[in-house]
Amino acid sequence: MVRHLIALLSATLIAATASAAAAQAQSGGGPLRIEITEGVIEPLPIALPQFVAETAESANLAADITAVIARDLTGSGLFREVPASAHIGRITNFNQPVQYSDWTVINAQALLTGAVSATGDGRVAVKFRLHDVFANNELGEGQQFVGSADDWRRMAHKVADQVYSRLTGEKGYFDSKIVFVAESGPKDNRRKRLAVMDQDGADVRYLTDDSAIVFSPRWSPDNSRIVYTSYESGAPRVYVLDTRTLQKQPLQGVSGFTSAPRFSRDGRRVVYAAGEAGNSDIYVLDLASGASSRLTDTPAIETEPGFSPDGSQIVFESDRGGSQQIYVMPATGGEARRISFGQGRYGTPVWSPRGDLVAFTKMVGGRFHIGVMRLDGSEERLLTASFLDEGPTWAPNGRVIAFFRESAGDSGAPGIFTVDITGRNLKRLPTPDFASDPSWSSLLP
Repeated sequence: MVRHLIALLSATLIAATASAAAAQAQSGGGPLRIEITEGVIEPLPIALPQFVAETAESANLAADITAVIARDLTGSGLFREVPASAHIGRITNFNQPVQYSDWTVINAQALLTGAVSATGDGRVAVKFRLHDVFANNELGEGQQFVGSADDWRRMAHKVADQVYSRLTGEKGYFDSKIVFVAESGPKDNRRKRLAVMDQDGADVRYLTDDSAIVFSPRWSPDNSRIVYTSYESGAPRVYVLDTRTLQKQPLQGVSGFTSAPRFSRDGRRVVYAAGEAGNSDIYVLDLASGASSRLTDTPAIETEPGFSPDGSQIVFESDRGGSQQIYVMPATGGEARRISFGQGRYGTPVWSPRGDLVAFTKMVGGRFHIGVMRLDGSEERLLTASFLDEGPTWAPNGRVIAFFRESAGDSGAPGIFTVDITGRNLKRLPTPDFASDPSWSSLLP
């Protein structure tokens, strides 16, 4: 693996293998629920009839919102949409009683019904109900989201998150964004700029121009800022970008070569790498006071630091033992313990938001892999393999990982992929440009 002094950011999407729990009427157990396990089980069949348009202005929106919800759910790998051509029942009024037998006969286990209304002042309301078909009842209460017409995609993602949560018992991840490096031009002269998109690849927006090379963007916990590395000054240096105003400034209180930044979970500190050519150490900066502390002091290359969810520890990569490996140390510095012990080299570690796993990049046998392991290095599992896979990042619920993959040869180019934490449901996200260094945001407020 190419050793990065410039930190590469990672990404994620949902990782979970589905085991469809039997419906209450069939098993006598609790409500319909997908169990997320290690097994590979058939996705849950769900019927998604088009939401009812309650006003003339909402006809197109109703179709678009239904389509986004369907893509979110089926794209997770946990759900299978029952084709509309198989539907017997017709939903023409949101308040009409559901004839569950119409949906049982086509083997739908869950049914989502909804309606969309629009007003002349540009407001849109989206309401929905989720049904357990075999138990002949609703799963939870109906719910409504209201916003501007421009926010219709977010409302669709929010509905999908609610469905996902009610059927899995876990938080969703659809109403979130991914920041990444958009790349254009030939391989030996790539132009790079920061861009942001919805987690499904839609709604791409550029945050910087391509006048300077940029790397490793990473979100603050509240999604209000992005830290990244730029060559704007001629050497790699960490900058902070305000996501609302797009104003940027160098990280205050530090100087010289800096890279691989990442926020603490409370957003008050930034951990980063700094040093000279051939050497790099880990530092942490208190954003309020501007005081920085050196956490490592070795002749090795130590980079790609990241906090644990509770802020008490830092994971990082180092070649202090003679090869590139992953270590964990207290957030205040001190003795580090190695956690990677397999063959090959390890880098770009990132802590799961659940706190139970570390994702990483591994190179062994001339191939690159994205993998996960427990905090003691046990249960290592490689999720992907290719010419170049790198830079994992976690979805907000810790079930999916995003990363970038680059193809071989002179025409090789990077793209962003997602995979679940069992190695299932590998897919590429659509982007208008080449894309690398993804970083997944928290759920949006």
